[in-house]
Order: sequence, then structure tokens, then C-alpha cells
Amino acid sequence: MAHLSLHGVSRRYGSQTVVQDLDLSIPAGAFVALLGPSGCGKTTTLRMIAGFEAPDAGEIRLGQQVLADGRVSLPPEQRHMGMVFQSYALWPHLSVADNVGYPLKLRGVRGADYRRRVHDALAMVQLESRGQSMPQDLSGGQRQRVALARCLVAEPQVVLLDEPLANLDRHLRASMESTFREFHRRTGATFIYVTHDQGEAMALADHVAVMHQGRLVQWATPQALYSQPRTDWLAGFIGQGSVLRQGQDLREQTVAGDQVHALLGGASAQDAYPLLVRPEHVRLADGGMPLRGQVHECVFKGERYEVRLNLPGGQSLLAYHDRALPPGAQTGLSIAQAWGLARAA
Repeated sequence: MAHLSLHGVSRRYGSQTVVQDLDLSIPAGAFVALLGPSGCGKTTTLRMIAGFEAPDAGEIRLGQQVLADGRVSLPPEQRHMGMVFQSYALWPHLSVADNVGYPLKLRGVRGADYRRRVHDALAMVQLESRGQSMPQDLSGGQRQRVALARCLVAEPQVVLLDEPLANLDRHLRASMESTFREFHRRTGATFIYVTHDQGEAMALADHVAVMHQGRLVQWATPQALYSQPRTDWLAGFIGQGSVLRQGQDLREQTVAGDQVHALLGGASAQDAYPLLVRPEHVRLADGGMPLRGQVHECVFKGERYEVRLNLPGGQSLLAYHDRALPPGAQTGLSIAQAWGLARAA
């Protein structure tokens, strides 16, 4: 296995730049999510890595091999990669086994070796009994597993996944997340997973590259991305939370409870510096609390209530609570910690 690197990669469609000056260094065997809203450039990045599109600038390498630069662009079949598409991309006239074995036939694999590898790939996705079935006879989750088996049968160094769970229902997505984690562990291949779903990215990846408007916004572990986002925009995109304004420059610092209370005691929405407060760090109680708020809305979410509070300075704060609070009620609150954001979005 070799590590994958992108240096200064850009891609334009006419006058529109969809990926701009992208740098990524992905270790061999990593599980990386490319995360961002629709149109941010993540799928275009994946297609350039796969070889379906060529960058207009920059370089892509797998280990010491140049995959694409201003002079070279290796075709997809020479890149030692496999790809799983959102649409599954299964041949409807071929059986499950023939779909899985298709990449092997392109490589000239025949006979007993072909049959063994197809069987092993189907066994890996627990579909060895469905080899003679047709794709249209399978459920959505089974079709996705066939697509994954077809990708893995050729033993790629890098597995590329483009929104592979987008067409599945919520419960099936959770099951397939577990399947992807297991396949990553068993194969040791590098996985690059494109998604707009923050929950998927957090659950699957060991590192997340967040893209916005064609640029890399932040590269971090899921834990660091959630607790220490760099910008206002990223704080709102990842998880739930409240961005409160206050008067002290605390960018990229964790702020403890007593300091948070002092900062927010006289803060207003017109202050310059943003502070991120996650709702799990807010405690609500009737008495003995350093801050006060008025309940604007309380919504039942099954395992908890989500309470939206109005603060005296005109700002809004989200908190979790174990019981319902009526709109208009006053409550005391404390904040265990907060994170100072950079001012630029």
C-alpha cells in the first residue's frame, strides 16, 4: 500500500473553478471522508483521483507514481483503484457473480482463480448464495454489497466511494456503515468516502477533509472537527451548537466554564468574536446558576428535549434537557466549556 497525495490540484468547468488549489496527504490504509455540501467539489475531487477527470493544475500521486499532472493522466484501469457509485452501476443483464467478476475478466483472470476470487468476494459481503441471482431480484442494501464486492474483487490499493448510502433508508444506512468499517479493517486498503452527511463521516472515517466552495476548509479527526472547528460556517455545518458573540479574541482556544460565564454575562449579538457552545455542555437548573435564559422553544427528540433559549443580550442558545420546559419560562444555566472560533468564515 502507498500513500495518496494531492498537491495544488484545481479543476475548472469553463469559467467556474470547482476545485481550487487542493492539498491532501492521505496515509496508506486510512479511512478518509471528503465531506461538504452539494456543489463543494468533493465528487469532482474523487473523479480526479479515480482518473475520470484530469486536473487543470497540480499533481496527484500514489506513492512515487504520478497519476496526473500537467503532462500525464493515467487512465482509471492503471491506477490500482476501485470505485463504488451511488447508483450501484450494476449490469442488469448479468448475474450477481458475473457483475462481481467483471473487473477480473478485464484483467484476463480465468478458470479456477476467477471462480475462487468471485466466491471469496461474495462471501465477504455475505451473498455467496446469491451468485446466480439477477440484480433486480435484490434489495437496495444487497445491490450495494454486490457493488462493494465487485470493487474489492480486484484487490485495489485505494477504494473510492461516492455517496454509496444515499439511496438507502436510515436503518439500512446504519447497517452498511458497520459493513464498510469491517471491510476496511479486513482489506487494509485506503478508503476515500464522499458524503454530504456529517453523521456518516464521523461514524466511518479516521480523518475528515471538509470542503466548501472548492476549497479545503479543515482536515482533522472527527473528534477534533466536532470540538475544535475553525470557522463559523464549519461550526454550523458539523453537529449542533450555538455561535455566540462576545468581546474577547479567543480564536482556537478552549474556554472553561467560569471564563465563559464572565464573557457572556454582558455579551451581545453585536460583539466581534464568535464562541461555539455545544448543547451537551449546557446545564439547565432552577437555582444557583451563573447565567439566566428564557425558553423560546422546547422540542421532544425521543431520548431528550432540545431547548432553544433567549439570552439577555439578544442571543440564542441551544441546550439538551431531560424534561419539557414551557415557552416563556425562565431558567438558570451554566456552560461547562466553549471553543473560540476564527472570525473568518
